[in-house]
Amino acid sequence: MSVGILVLAAGRATRFGADKRLAELPGGRRVIDTLLDKVRASGLPFAVCLGVNDNHIADQLREENIQYIQCERADEGMGGTLAEASGHIPDWSGVIVALADMPWIAPATYLEVAAQLSANRICVPAREGRRGHPVGFGSDFYLELRSLGGDTGARHLLKKHAKHVVELPVNDAAIHWDIDFPSDLKGILAT
Repeated sequence: MSVGILVLAAGRATRFGADKRLAELPGGRRVIDTLLDKVRASGLPFAVCLGVNDNHIADQLREENIQYIQCERADEGMGGTLAEASGHIPDWSGVIVALADMPWIAPATYLEVAAQLSANRICVPAREGRRGHPVGFGSDFYLELRSLGGDTGARHLLKKHAKHVVELPVNDAAIHWDIDFPSDLKGILAT
């Protein structure tokens, strides 16, 4: 089964107060670069979803030969971005949705989620009884992904298709670590 990763990186980061994708993590790497390092290290094909005005990041991705999609619906929120990007999925039979504000997820976690996918499965990593990211969707769910909107993403699909959800136990604490505020850039690593 061919599985790829859609990196959702079109958000405006209103709670953060600036473009958190470009914020520096301890060690000097930017959030977006750290995430792309991890995704690239998984060996899975991937595409980055940007907003239409994210030309500075698009230029960087183009220079690095990284596929990207500039989503006109990004202003709707995560659901709009995911819906539009889902219409551009290559010939992948499964897609893993990665969030740009979760840069510490281990490459092995992406591979573990990919290994559990099939056309009629949704795979959610979990640690210590709590679900996290990234979430994988088999191709049977593409049509519903394309009909999303707003800022809720695909969360409701996990409830609607609960019998198709595989909860995958992982050791990666980063499945719960996202960046909402500048203090999160350091606080997570101190955990």
